[in-house]
Amino acid sequence: MKYDDIDHLKRISNKARQQIVNLTTKGGCFLGSALSCLDIITYLYERFLILEDKDRDYFFLSKGHAVPALYSVLSIQGIIDINWVESHLSPYSDFYYHPNINISGVDFHAGSLGHLPSVALGVALDMKLKNSTAFSVVLVGDGELNEGSVWETFLIAGANKLSNYIVIIDRNRIQANMKTESLIPLEPLNKKLEAFGFDVYEVDGHDFEEMERVFDRGLFDSEKPHAIVAHTVRGKGISRFENRIDKWFVRLTEDEADEVLRSMNIENEVYQPLK
Repeated sequence: MKYDDIDHLKRISNKARQQIVNLTTKGGCFLGSALSCLDIITYLYERFLILEDKDRDYFFLSKGHAVPALYSVLSIQGIIDINWVESHLSPYSDFYYHPNINISGVDFHAGSLGHLPSVALGVALDMKLKNSTAFSVVLVGDGELNEGSVWETFLIAGANKLSNYIVIIDRNRIQANMKTESLIPLEPLNKKLEAFGFDVYEVDGHDFEEMERVFDRGLFDSEKPHAIVAHTVRGKGISRFENRIDKWFVRLTEDEADEVLRSMNIENEVYQPLK
């Protein structure tokens, strides 16, 4: 990947962070969770997902409370209104705390944790039956892996050798207001995923160069489903909020939001879609 490409991705990510921080003044949002997976979503939409072809990829955000990250990237892509933040939680608005299929670019509702891995699997199975070369990609939170339905889905993915099924695990090691390993330990996570029939990859979920190496469509040609364990930081990019258990949901005043953006060296400016 060229330095210009990395700078472009960082620019998108920073613009999206601005939107997410501003959203905290509109009734609040799950800022910590959104910033945890923002760089991953930025990379997917800029470098991996093929969405314009008839035989297109599908993306499902199963950790739906992180939807500010998805909506911010979609707005910068020009898929939804760049001023979507202003409609958040407004009467009759479809912008609220979880993905809504009425919003352009959203392929399925989310909110009930553990639900979308099975939806994404159904799409992957359908595409396999149609000999499609596209991928069904689902992003889950690590705490979401406590849901039994997730592992039932993984068993089916392995049994059907769904090589077009990609599960990305946002491994920030915090679920809601607890450390994952303090509630129901997930480790050894990689070995568990392998035992369920997955090819397993690891990546720094904030390093675009590493993501370029791992998200190589040519690597996903085995007869196994794929699990990508993305090591991330809750609240990434805001030092005072990073790895904070108590900063899952954040509500700020406009002055506080401006102060946060200044601390990130991001000017709170009027932004336009990059495309």
